[in-house]
Amino acid sequence: MGKVFRPSNRESSILSKIESQKEQARRRAINYVRDFSDQMANAIASKLVESQLVETTSKNELEDQILKCLDKLAYADDFDIDYATAPIRNLVQQPNVVSLYVTAFVLEKLINHKSVVDIYGEDTDIYLCIHEQVARLTA
Repeated sequence: MGKVFRPSNRESSILSKIESQKEQARRRAINYVRDFSDQMANAIASKLVESQLVETTSKNELEDQILKCLDKLAYADDFDIDYATAPIRNLVQQPNVVSLYVTAFVLEKLINHKSVVDIYGEDTDIYLCIHEQVARLTA
């Protein structure tokens, strides 16, 4: 027979603290998006175009689309966020929820937008480009 694992109170407490810290960090990131979505959308759109990861006919239209994505993220529930990020959830080890959500938006929805000519680079390159801007603005 297999041994049944029953965590002690101390182990349960530590696991609970870790989970609550992760959840707090997730909520903080989403709250930050509510407050600074304009700046974040501008920085992300500019960096994607400068890095030549996204070729577009209108940088302003790209920025508007990313702003709509961030606004949707700011008021989405956990299920919607998890559903949107599911295909790329394992892209990096410890993903930022905002960076992952915007990357999923760029890869799945923005690629079909009329002002986007093409999206270049690997999924990881796009995530790292977006995460660089998100981390810079949230720090």
